[in-house]
Amino acid sequence: MNTHSKPDIEVLSVLPQGTARKTPLLFVHGAYAGAWLWQEYYLPFFAERGWAAHALSLSGHGGSRGREYLDALSIENYVDDVREVASTLPVRPVLIGHSMGGMVVQKFLEHEDLPGAVLMAAVPPRGLMSASLGLLMQKPKLIFELNNIMGGGSPHLDTLRDALFHGPVTQQRLLEIMARCQPESMRAIWDMTLFDLPRTARMRRPPMLVLGAEHDRLIPVSEVQHTASVYGLEAEIFADMGHGMMLEDNWQGPAERIAQWLETQGF
Repeated sequence: MNTHSKPDIEVLSVLPQGTARKTPLLFVHGAYAGAWLWQEYYLPFFAERGWAAHALSLSGHGGSRGREYLDALSIENYVDDVREVASTLPVRPVLIGHSMGGMVVQKFLEHEDLPGAVLMAAVPPRGLMSASLGLLMQKPKLIFELNNIMGGGSPHLDTLRDALFHGPVTQQRLLEIMARCQPESMRAIWDMTLFDLPRTARMRRPPMLVLGAEHDRLIPVSEVQHTASVYGLEAEIFADMGHGMMLEDNWQGPAERIAQWLETQGF
């Protein structure tokens, strides 16, 4: 595992032994998180299969610049971070974005071409409003707690479990994840809700894969299906999973599907 900056964006990288496949992968995390989200399972999984696997921490997250002005950061600032890191790679990467990171990937495609993109439980092109209203009706405590985290508070363990997991998870693991969670930019949340949604008519349309989780409380199946329909695709939904698809015990399912898709596309 390599940790480095480009120049002051934290990037975690796992490189394959021997010659890497021709197209690197760049993973983009969601809200309240950082590059660490991909570190445990996904980076080594894809490196073992021959891809150079990189994950960045967006500005204000993880070890990257900007913690002191987090609330001023926009989705467009996050797009700039991805562009900055992508420009240092030998060829254009496939972007793999989760949740808010999926929105960042969609906004990136307004500006630049990519060989391919994977959206995992991504914020849909119509934004967070519909999903938030559904969450407010079904799990009002959860949305209150998310707002609390955004303001710098710590989540309750039950809230964290509801937000990220469907399968069994130990209290120790929840504590470890909670210790790494952090506030999110208020401006970025508003951008994803209403003010800076993807302008799909301007977007490049590379090969795309759209994945979701059956028991996702934050980006439910209906929202994942909406995303897929906008791009003329069928959503692929993984059973017995929650929003934290890369953290669940059965994380291999989506990872294997992504690897299969990458191979099919010749990446």
